[in-house]
Amino acid sequence: MIPNHHLDDSTLLAYAAGTLGEAFSVVAAAHVGVCPVCRGAVRAAEALGGEFLESAGNLAVSDDCRNRTFAALEQAGLYRLPVAAPRPALPRALASLLPVSSLDELGWKRKAPGVAIYDVKLGSSAQGQLRLLRIGAGRAMPEHGHGGEEITMVLNGAYVDHMGRFAAGDVADLDEEIEHRPVVEQDGDCICLVATESPTRFKSFAARLLQPFVGI
Repeated sequence: MIPNHHLDDSTLLAYAAGTLGEAFSVVAAAHVGVCPVCRGAVRAAEALGGEFLESAGNLAVSDDCRNRTFAALEQAGLYRLPVAAPRPALPRALASLLPVSSLDELGWKRKAPGVAIYDVKLGSSAQGQLRLLRIGAGRAMPEHGHGGEEITMVLNGAYVDHMGRFAAGDVADLDEEIEHRPVVEQDGDCICLVATESPTRFKSFAARLLQPFVGI
């Protein structure tokens, strides 16, 4: 099944260029691996970049530009897919960062009734955070916005907000201007892979008080 919600064009271009941060690159790679639409867009962007480099000929490149390019390529190589099949139990980009092969075996930390989190460890120089978030069936997250960029990919289950229904494979590629209130469907927990630039910005006073304890 083709996902209904896709990565933003700017995210796809950054991913293809290898300039996307580590946390966001993992989520992007996980989605590209199951989404033929975004996989095609990444290939097109990579082809365009190749044509540009070829047309540039023998133009001189500064040492600083060369060093930054190689550094970006080294990071990007960690999560390059795109492989459509066979589909693994977990996205390959994520599975390589987990100590177990099943989400059920993770050491989930219960943060609130119906809410559990697992922090995915990244490199010491990585910016932002990468987490797995599990929300119980029928639960609603408090209305919130984001202090920066956030990309969420649904791994299991589904939730609904004012932007539509997000099921397995779908991504919500959000910026600081978006506010929403996800509500998990009744037929099972929803597990998401979430990359964030900065902490969530809750609207209600009660949610803001609990935020340091919940950790999102």
